[in-house]
Amino acid sequence: MPADAEPKTLSDVLDRIDAAAAGGCVSVGDLLDELGERSITPVLLAISVLLISPLSGIPGVPTVSAALIVLIGAQGLMRRRHLWLPEVLMRREIAAARIEKGVAWLRRPCAWIDRHARPRLCALTAGPMRPLAVLICLLIASSWPLLEILPMVTSLGATAIALIVFGLLTRDGLFALLGYGAVAGLAALIWWLA
Repeated sequence: MPADAEPKTLSDVLDRIDAAAAGGCVSVGDLLDELGERSITPVLLAISVLLISPLSGIPGVPTVSAALIVLIGAQGLMRRRHLWLPEVLMRREIAAARIEKGVAWLRRPCAWIDRHARPRLCALTAGPMRPLAVLICLLIASSWPLLEILPMVTSLGATAIALIVFGLLTRDGLFALLGYGAVAGLAALIWWLA
């Protein structure tokens, strides 16, 4: 895939993340360079997919990821053409070996999802549903700093975001619907734990 083409599948996003992990450490800036500064949906997808992996267990990663999703998603809602992030977030790094391990862990399920995605139930991914979907993703991510101490809760939230954003990327409303179902399940879990 050409470097300036927007990723269209989960496997494309994982390939871009792997390319960014070529050095010893991967910064948020490296990921943005690889995914493209205009690619709001693929960047949201990359962040959420990484948090589904064991990376969500690293202290601070869910909080930084939440800040990134909120900042990037808000810019998507404002229809900005280029992403902007504060330098302090652009410099945040994680070991490339951890990224590569997370990507390897995600390859098989992502390939399965890619094979089953196609445009359907498009009303759930277009028009007014698109900004509503992004807003729901922002609300989910904004809860992560408070829930970071609970194991796997951020991974569940990241799964919901990944499904919704993947639905937007591929215009597959079924995946967006699955994401909304995961949101409902996560809300029930948080209510039960409270």
